[in-house]
Amino acid sequence: MAEFAVDTIRALIRDIPDFPEPGIVFKDITPLLGDAEGLVATVDAMAAPWTELGVEAVVGIEARGFILGAPPARALGAGFVPMRKAGKLPAATASATYGLEYGVDTIEMHLDAIRPGARTLVIDDVLATGGTAAAAAALVNDVGGDLLGFGFLIELCFLNGRQKIDQHRIEAVLAVEG
Repeated sequence: MAEFAVDTIRALIRDIPDFPEPGIVFKDITPLLGDAEGLVATVDAMAAPWTELGVEAVVGIEARGFILGAPPARALGAGFVPMRKAGKLPAATASATYGLEYGVDTIEMHLDAIRPGARTLVIDDVLATGGTAAAAAALVNDVGGDLLGFGFLIELCFLNGRQKIDQHRIEAVLAVEG
């Protein structure tokens, strides 16, 4: 990806200290999403590593993964699958509970959301401790998808989340070292 695109994306993400809890620095992508050039650069950067892999389904993890996952799904000619917090989906679901940087949560997806064997990409905004991504991988596998890998806007490298999912391909637009 062109350096100007990375610089544009990085400049449009702001740090919010002590959110959602003291000691956490939240990466707010709202200014990035609101900027037309930044949004285009982000979608292009997130789709680019996967264009030649025949992606059939893109899973977006609630909620920012919905925003960041649907446009690359369109760009890749793939369907979009929402992975939601527990209790939000109306049909039969599979679920996984996982640890967060600051708590515990559960995600779910419809049992029939991914065709068995479908080449699947999971997209989310941030790779932090890796708990959400590992749970997403388990759910994709549970419903029979062929997980190609993960795409993230930001990887918080100092939290070592990559270690929980390093058996899969991982692409991040921005790496934050510390």
